Parts: sequence; structure tokens; C-alpha cells
Amino acid sequence: MDRRRILVIHLYILLSALAMDSSIGSQRRATYLVLMEGDSAAFLTSESTALIESHDRILEESLQVGSYDKLYSFHHVINGFAVHTTASQATRLESVEGVVMVEKDRGVKLMTTYTPQFFHLPEKVWKQNENAGFEIENAGEGIVIGFIDTGINPTHPSFAYYPTDVQTPIRFNATCEDGPMFPVGSCNGKIVSARHFWTGATKILPVKSSMVLSPFDQSGHGSHVASIAAGNNGVPVIVDGFNYGSASGMAPRARIAVYKAIYPEGGSLADVISSIDQAVEDGVDVLSLSIGPDDAPEDTPIFMNIFEISLLFARRAGVFVAQAAGNKGPGRSTVVTYSPWSLGVASSSTHRTYTTSLRLLLGDGSYLTGSGRLGFNRLGDCRMPTCRSNGADDGQREYCRLQLLNWISHRKSTILTLVNTAKALGFMGFVLVSNPRFGDLAAEPLPFDIPGIIIPNVADVKILMDYYEKQSNCNGAVASILEGRVASFDDQVAVSRFSSRGPDILSRKLNPADVLKPDILAPGHDICAAWSPMSIHEPLFKGHNFMLTSGTSMAAPHVSGIAALIKQMRPTWTPSMIASSMSTTASNYDYKNGRPIMSQGFHLNTFYPSTPFDYGSGLINPSKSLDPGLVLPVRFEDYVVSFLCYQPEADPLRIHRTTGVPCSKNTVGKSTDLNLPSITVCYLNESLTVRRVLMNVADVPETYVTTVVPPTGGGVDVDIKPSSFTIYPQRCHVLQIILRRNGNRNETIKGFGFGEIILTRSLDHIVRLPLSVMALN
Repeated sequence: MDRRRILVIHLYILLSALAMDSSIGSQRRATYLVLMEGDSAAFLTSESTALIESHDRILEESLQVGSYDKLYSFHHVINGFAVHTTASQATRLESVEGVVMVEKDRGVKLMTTYTPQFFHLPEKVWKQNENAGFEIENAGEGIVIGFIDTGINPTHPSFAYYPTDVQTPIRFNATCEDGPMFPVGSCNGKIVSARHFWTGATKILPVKSSMVLSPFDQSGHGSHVASIAAGNNGVPVIVDGFNYGSASGMAPRARIAVYKAIYPEGGSLADVISSIDQAVEDGVDVLSLSIGPDDAPEDTPIFMNIFEISLLFARRAGVFVAQAAGNKGPGRSTVVTYSPWSLGVASSSTHRTYTTSLRLLLGDGSYLTGSGRLGFNRLGDCRMPTCRSNGADDGQREYCRLQLLNWISHRKSTILTLVNTAKALGFMGFVLVSNPRFGDLAAEPLPFDIPGIIIPNVADVKILMDYYEKQSNCNGAVASILEGRVASFDDQVAVSRFSSRGPDILSRKLNPADVLKPDILAPGHDICAAWSPMSIHEPLFKGHNFMLTSGTSMAAPHVSGIAALIKQMRPTWTPSMIASSMSTTASNYDYKNGRPIMSQGFHLNTFYPSTPFDYGSGLINPSKSLDPGLVLPVRFEDYVVSFLCYQPEADPLRIHRTTGVPCSKNTVGKSTDLNLPSITVCYLNESLTVRRVLMNVADVPETYVTTVVPPTGGGVDVDIKPSSFTIYPQRCHVLQIILRRNGNRNETIKGFGFGEIILTRSLDHIVRLPLSVMALN
């Protein structure tokens, strides 16, 4: 072989290698979450260092050099890691020994004060703390709530530290990461720890110079939810010089641990899972999630994706998890919290509303209801001129220049743009109306720095336009914008229109699951709480320390704060016992007027009767949840052997490798025996017997009598055995619920029927179990 030929061969080999490297380099990278077989450090006696080293070794031995970046090792609550690599390299990992699953990062989104009085916390729940030797201000003392969100505004008075005579030591691994806008000392005793997670975000989001890489809250969302759950008591709420009263969290003496994982540009699931891992390792008692994946996973069974598994192991570690149900309502099966081990929280309105009016001063003097917070009569009586005529006095027109702005499409224009336009053109105020082509608007009571009002109802807009045309002579149509800062308290409590609905689903095919979602209802509409003046997401709120906003993001921290109160009063209770106490004592009636809780429909001011798929077990009742009488305990193993192993597409080997708990070889039948404080049966064929185990947490023996409200539709008979029973303190009793299809189903009512099982003690304990059944024809 001559030297020329040898050179060609070597060149060919070199070019092939370069081509291979070029192929890998040209592939688009993404973040992948990898779950490993075996327990994590929280459930092992060994150090987490060994797990981290094993993750590094797997990557080094399995993937090509230069083809990946390891982002995180998940080592405390789950055993796994996040890696930024190509699809082909991720495929390699799937076949590596010890790897259970590889899942592409889906990203995360945000799910986005009167409520202490709404819940009667001062005179009931906080008073109970006082009777136990605490002052009212110590509600939540000794409990740490972890918030995975956009960070926190450390200078806000809701998070100031106020020492009291009672100081309960907390067992917590506190770390305070200082940085831009989050100086040393920001963790002050109220904020006990603050971290930020950004490695995953920088791999999938455009990195901007404005991105603050510290626990500081650029958005306002994280500060808002933290203050709802654990903000200080009695903080004055002053916006634009107007005093709206005082604010308080549900557990004002609870400590706050901050895990920033969301940035103005978005967030990564890798950062969120790493935050969960760290929060559990740090020792939080309660975890509040007003964020989460916006959709179900594409290729992984819903209950087996890595995010849900991380929450399962958080519960195994003794952490209570409250999660926002999502803001995709009111359509069916829109919930984005799926698993029975986290409490999915739906949003309700409260009795308080902020409304303003546009008074039409000519004709019959009608009042049109609108939205927008401004002081009384700041605009005065205003003409809406439309023409010039001989003798018209331009000076008279300047008496009040009010421009009627027709908001053609709120998808194309922002309110901020319209406000700025009105200011730039010199208008003294504006009226923003919905366009009939797009229907009613879901208008919030936004703060305007010039007089303005939003008319969201199409019917009212027609009245306004008719008035405008009729009165549009040379003197102009005259109107006045009235007070919008004073709250009224007459509204009916209802499930918010945006709040995501059930039934829960097994997959993207929307097949229903035997789990009630959402789990519970809490206030999430027009909630006033702390804010960050930067307000990156909402420029209209820029410069404000408090804000009124809505979302299931606001509902979840109400439950987190109440969970902290229960944990303080009942320190030995497990997360499932806390969740059960909230669910069985919730109500499907309005506390104030005793009327059934309704649900807002697709159209403005339309309501329909609620079902458990709207509100779960009902509106949370903090006072009664502290003393439920009975609870339904669930062990970690139960979630596996009584639920995961029974799912239609269950893979017993994968479940065993993921959880460490084997499925029974004789696993057949149903997942309805998981000991949840509700009963959901998706497909009732002939008959089914469901078991529930009840535990007496009262101090005395109690006798209960059972009552059944049969499912609507008439197609199902329900029997309870025994019909009455006596149960001693700290003892358990098994209840059998027999469901039978009776053939009398009302064909005009399709799908699920809804009822409930009520257990009544002779004195004051009432335990409710919602019942949702779909009988097959």
C-alpha cells in the first residue's frame, strides 16, 4: 500500500469522525429528567455524595464527551438527575442499567385581605391557639412553609421579623443565598431561608441582562402567594394613598423558606424538581406550589411522570403538598394537578367585590357596572364630544375630555397600552368596553393612574353605545365615573370561571381516573396581598407593594397556611391526615347565607349548580378541620399497592423500580380502595364494594350514624355497612360502601352522578365523603 493511499484512508476516518461530532453538535439540545432505581438519601442511611457520584459516573460512561451538561443531581427526595443533551444521547440513557425513565422537560408556568375574616380565623382558629397558651400573633409558630415560585420581596412589611415571647425552635437547614437585590440579611427570622435555581431555565430560555439571579422576586407572584399563606398579621394595605385595611396570612407566625425557580421568561421543570428535592432536605413542613406543568406528559403515564413521583416521595418524607389546580376552567378535565398524594386546590370568589360604575347623566341616569379602582368622582361629569358645530366652544369641550376607547381585541392590545395612549393624547379619562364580537370580558379591578373604567358586559356596552348615539349632539353625551375603591360584601361565593375542573384523567386521551380532582376549594378571586414593585409580568402594577389579583395560584397558599395551623396544633398528624381533615369538614354551602355554592360558567354572570368536579370536597373550613373527629390515613405503600399498581397501563416492574414497593402478583381489580376522603368510580358495571378505613382522632369514644345522599341520575344504589358504629380514640374502623347499578338511570343525565356519604356523631362531628359515580348503561 503506497503512502498516498494510506493518507486517503486516514483522511476518510478523520472526516467520518468529524461528521459524527458535527451530527451530534448540530442536533438541538433539550433538558431531560432521568429517574434512577433505588432509594434517595432521605430514605437511606448513606450520604447523598455517593448518589451524586453515581450520577456523574453514569453520564461519563454512557454519553459522548462534550455532548451533555449535567444540570442537577436529585438525591434527597428522589434518585435521579437532569441533563442537557440531544435526543440521541437521551435515548442512550434509556438502556443504561439502573435507569427507570427518561423524560423531556416540559417547562412550568405560574397558575395566576379579607380572607382571614372570611374564614373567621381571628375569633375561632387563632383563638384556639390562644387557648393553648399562644397569643393570636403566634398562629403558625414553629412551622416552616416552603414556596417554590418567583422568589420574594425581602423588604416588604409582610415579611418583617417581629420577635414575640413565644419562640418555638425549628429543625431546619437554613441557607440564605444573597445576590442582586437580595443583600446579606434578607433572611431575617421570618424568611428563614432563600435559594434560587436557574441552571435549567438558562438552558431553555433566552438569558437577558434583566434576569435577576438571586431569590429576589421580579414578578410579584412569589411575594403574593407567600404573604397569603404566612404574611405578618395587621400589615396596612396602602395603595396610591388609599388605605384598604390590613393584610394577614393564614398562619402569620409561620416561617418562610423561598425556592425561586420561575423567572420572568418562564421556568424549567428541572429547576422545580431540584427545588422540591432541596426543600424536603431542608426540612419544610408544608410545600406550596402555585406553579406546575401546564399539560399532561406526552409519553409517560400521568401518575408516573418524574414531577408527580417527586411529590409522592415528598409526602413519604412527611411534607404536606398543596398545589394549584390550574386556570383552564370552566371546561371539563382541565385540572393540571392529578395525583392523590397532593392536594389540588380550586379557586372561589369571596363575598367581597370591588366594582365601580359609569353613570349616564342624561336620559334616565342609568348606572353601568364596571371594573377599575379609582377615587370617588375623580373624573367628574364628563362630556363625550363627537362633532363640531357653528358656535361650539372648544373651551367648553376642555371641561372634560373623555375618549371612548373600543377595545377591539384584548389579545392584540394590552390595557397598559391603552392607558398610556389615553395619557399621551391628553385625555382626562377613558372608558374601555368589550367588543360584542368577542363576548364578555373577565375584567379585574385594576389600578389606573388616570380615571378609567372597564365595561365588561356586552349587554351594558349596547346600552352605552345606544346612549352615546342618542345623546351625541354638539353638547356631547355626559357621563361620570364613580368610586371604585370601596369593597362591597354581598356577593355569592362561587367557583371561579377560570378555575380548572375535573374529572381527573389517566392520560392525554382524557380517560377519567378514580381520583377526585380538584380536592378542595379556597378563595382565589380578587385576593389582596403583597407584591414586588418591579412587577415584570404586570406593568400596570409597577411600583405597588400590594396587589389585587386572581388565580388558583392564590387559592393554593390559603390551604398551605391552614395546613401550617393544623400542623402546629396537631404535630403528629401525617400529610394524609391533614388533607383528610380539610376534605371531610369542607362544605358545599356558602358559610354566610347557607346557599349551595355555584360555579361560574363560560359567559360573564352565568352560574350553574356545582359538583365535586368543580369544588372537590367543598369550601375549606379551617375551624372544623382542626377537630374533624375522624380522619382517613394513607401510608406511602398504599399509594403504590392500592393505586399505582391498579392503573390500566401499570407496569409492575417499572413501579417496583421507581418506588421500591412491589405490586402483588395477584393485582387485579380496582384502585378505588385507596383510602381517600372521597369516592370516585369511573365505570360501574354491575356492583362494586369500596373500603374506607376511618381513624378516631378525638379524645373520647364516638358513635357515628351513616347517611347516604344517592348519586344524581338515579342509576346507582348505595348501601353502607355497618350503618352505625362506635369507635375508640386512636382506633380504626372499616366502612364498606356497596355500589349497585339499578337500571333506573335517567337517560337525560349523562356521565357521572354525584352524591355523598355523611357520617354524623351525636354531638358536633360531621364527616362528609363526596361520591362521584359513572354507571355504565
